[in-house]
Amino acid sequence: MHYCPRNGKIIKLPILKFLMMGFVILCIASCAKRPPETDIDARLAYDEANDPFEPMNRKIFAFNNLFDEVILEPTARLYRMWGPPDIRDGIANFVTNWREPVTFVNDVLQAEPKRAGTTFSRFLINSTFGLLGTFDTAARWGIEGHNEDFGETFAVWGLPEGPFIVLPFLGPSNARDFSGFVVDFFYDPVSLWLAHKEWTYVRYGRLAMRGLIYREENLETLADLSKSSTDFYATIRSSYRQLRLYDINNGDLDTSEEDDLFDEEFDDEYQF
Repeated sequence: MHYCPRNGKIIKLPILKFLMMGFVILCIASCAKRPPETDIDARLAYDEANDPFEPMNRKIFAFNNLFDEVILEPTARLYRMWGPPDIRDGIANFVTNWREPVTFVNDVLQAEPKRAGTTFSRFLINSTFGLLGTFDTAARWGIEGHNEDFGETFAVWGLPEGPFIVLPFLGPSNARDFSGFVVDFFYDPVSLWLAHKEWTYVRYGRLAMRGLIYREENLETLADLSKSSTDFYATIRSSYRQLRLYDINNGDLDTSEEDDLFDEEFDDEYQF
């Protein structure tokens, strides 16, 4: 046991160690078996997939699909059915606008002053003339937006992506992107302000709303992708990794790679 002087609470270190050991054991037990050195093709495929936790990832992926079928997809269809397009657009604009501070911070950290200026201008215009972001006035004035996150910033800084992982409810990710997601969520200026106000439900509600908006906008795309894929998990894994590479390079990829990305018919906002 250990006494924490900051909050006066007793921390039971043996329990924490037990939980950490359990997590490590689970990861090790869930590792995909590495092909033998003699099987060159299998080794290349294994390394290309970058998915050492595939057995565990597939189970989480199956859970996410079940959650999607039972709750998320029906909710997204109701949202589309009962929400007029103009109202849905306004909500999407509002949610996007209040994520612009995250994009601005990451533009600055990536040493992209021009893109940072664009993001700042959009936030200023849409927060005023766009009625707090309900209308994308900046886009109507020719100032198009873009998204940046700490996962992309870490990549620009040279951090390796780490193994592919599937997160419960959140979907595909990797060690680098998950770390970036944590930083984005807890150190987002808007999120920090909401935490200061103790508006916890609003803070987490923003994340849930982004997921719902994404799901509604991609009802047909994901349905078609699921039907056309012989292995939906492998398709999502490949699409996610390629599209993150596309995002990190701000769309600056070879034409052949871009064609592969768009042939997957997968929206580049799967990471929320």
